[in-house]
Amino acid sequence: MNRDQAKDIVKDKLEEYLAKKGINTKKNFSCLNPNHEDKNPSMAYHEETKRVKCFACGVSYDIFDLIGIDYGLTDNGAIFNKAYELYGITIDSDHKGAAPDERALDWNDTITAEPKTEKRVDFTAYYKKCADKLQQTSYLERRGISAETAAKYMIGYDPSYTRGTGGRTWQALIIPTGVNSYVARNTSENANKGDRYRNRGSSVLFNGKAINRIYETDKPVIVVEGEIDALSVIDAGGQAIGLGSTSNYRQLVKLLENRQEEPKAPLIIALDNDEEGEETAAKLERELERLKVPFYRQDIYNGHKDANAALMSDRAAFIEQVQAVENIEETIKQKQKEEYEKNSAAYHIQDFINGIGESANTPAIRTGFIELDSVLDGGLYEGLYIVGAISSLGKTTLVTQIADQIAEWERKDVIIFSLEMARTEIMAKSISRLTLLNTFINQTSTRNAKTVRGITAGSRYANYSDAEIELIKQATSHYKSYANHIYIVEGVGDIGAAAVRDTVKKHIEYTGNTPVVVIDYVQILAPHDPRATDKQIIDKAVLELKRISRDFKTPVIGISSFNRMSYSQKVSMEAFKESGAIEYGSDCLIGLQLKGAGNKDFDVNEAKDKNPREVELIILKNRNGRTGSKITYEYYPMFNYFQEAQEEQG
Repeated sequence: MNRDQAKDIVKDKLEEYLAKKGINTKKNFSCLNPNHEDKNPSMAYHEETKRVKCFACGVSYDIFDLIGIDYGLTDNGAIFNKAYELYGITIDSDHKGAAPDERALDWNDTITAEPKTEKRVDFTAYYKKCADKLQQTSYLERRGISAETAAKYMIGYDPSYTRGTGGRTWQALIIPTGVNSYVARNTSENANKGDRYRNRGSSVLFNGKAINRIYETDKPVIVVEGEIDALSVIDAGGQAIGLGSTSNYRQLVKLLENRQEEPKAPLIIALDNDEEGEETAAKLERELERLKVPFYRQDIYNGHKDANAALMSDRAAFIEQVQAVENIEETIKQKQKEEYEKNSAAYHIQDFINGIGESANTPAIRTGFIELDSVLDGGLYEGLYIVGAISSLGKTTLVTQIADQIAEWERKDVIIFSLEMARTEIMAKSISRLTLLNTFINQTSTRNAKTVRGITAGSRYANYSDAEIELIKQATSHYKSYANHIYIVEGVGDIGAAAVRDTVKKHIEYTGNTPVVVIDYVQILAPHDPRATDKQIIDKAVLELKRISRDFKTPVIGISSFNRMSYSQKVSMEAFKESGAIEYGSDCLIGLQLKGAGNKDFDVNEAKDKNPREVELIILKNRNGRTGSKITYEYYPMFNYFQEAQEEQG
């Protein structure tokens, strides 16, 4: 069995491999990335691709990646050999024991690989014979590769190639990757996926010596997947390294690790425009960041899958893209200059004038609380509002009540990103609130009002009076009258700021309405980077929410939890100190506390025993209105209802 056949067999063993680790692939499981502390199972197995992917940290692994992690292996050859050992696979003697060779095709190349213990074959004479036969095939011509480029890299042709083909004869393009290694490419257009390539010697980088360019000149090197893609870039006037396969990105990383000097030019990552290419590009980016090697991710394919497809589709356009990359530092500096000049007031004066006219027709969005709207200069505007409190003070209840009131009275859409509660619980809270409100309106007994449990537990309905059942029906009908403006997105550990942005964008696209956004709550948004600290995660999330508010010109309300406060403490800006971004990035900071908290004679138990509880809302920061204002609310925790007291204090 040859190596390609063996790899295909092993790839199909991923589900079996995971099962032996005790992993049920039918549901999400804890991320296998050793650098990701996955508190909520966020990795899934994909049958079609034979890969696993984590939706929290973004990593994607095949079985070879996992074997490398589990056995502490980084060398491709060692990983493959371990895989073959695990599954009792024997490789044809021609390939047995081959190890990755990082050398490129330059007989005088100074890039060296690890010492080899076994004898390697020098294919130089074979390359020359094949090069003499290249004119017998039009394959490269059809691919848009010139004879000059082919000759430079000693590309050849073997019309009777049988090595590792299972006895079949290939009309093979021979692509040298080193003195001791090459790739045989089946030129038949009808070749099956497993019958297109064979590696002789080790699977190594094509044109790996090109890495010298970024250390010796100010010109970049483009990293592509296939050898033909690399030749396409070179034919277009650039310089490229072909990985051969996405897993070979590790070989490129190893070449870079062996260099002591600082690069003078960047690498350009331009892998295939598909899921595997995207995933490998992300892995490579992380490694380049670690090595402090400059890089840019560039799509130079004009919508095509890879370099050769782009070259064949529109040669002139592809050459233009490659030439732009050749001068990428100058191009980027020019773009940076243009972006900087946009900071000029003159650049924005017309937008400013237009904005004044638009704002005249964009009134504040009322919260439904008269005193709060007054303090906020009429209601909510574009900006980031943070509502903070310790546990069980009703911050989620207050914000979701505001959401309901906006939906009902302003007829504005609201998206609630519920990262802790289920959609049904939020809906039940709203209906519970309305049962209490209806008792006030109808002047009936508040004992008929129903808690969330009283609404969702169907077994209790048999014991309810007609009046109680009618109250629930009225509240449900009331909620239904504005529920078309309430959108609830559930998520546990899998919704980050990027997902919030995408959802808002889709909502506008599908409905034509710009929604008010509610985040419950900020601290449990999915991290942008699993390696970041809690503070870094929150800071980044707050800044992204601020951008969402600005970009979509809508209020974003984030709920924040205080973990280091007691009920007896007076709420202040200090409560937000765990994240400087909350304090400085928000437009409005609102804190909740029990009435009288911080006073010497304050009794916590007495305050909590009151029904309704007296809760104070304090405006700690307000870009668009008064700061320091205090509003007292009557809070009915059993029925999820806030009511403004008759007078404002402070």
